[in-house]
Amino acid sequence: MGPHWSVFLIVGILVLVLFGGRGRISSMMGDFAKGITAFRKGLKDDSKDESEGDDASRPTASISAESREDERTGS
Repeated sequence: MGPHWSVFLIVGILVLVLFGGRGRISSMMGDFAKGITAFRKGLKDDSKDESEGDDASRPTASISAESREDERTGS
């Protein structure tokens, strides 16, 4: 019994990917690396935005005790 037709198909695809074009693998890996770099940069930007947003949403310490009491009582 010889190899199944799907084995030939897989080997053929691998040969085309590896030897199909000059620099094809290096260009694919370069695109992959650029994608990872952009993803990491996006994660850093998101964490900076979140830390800036947390500071803006906090109440300031200059609120007087009277205004806090007014907020509690609804006056």
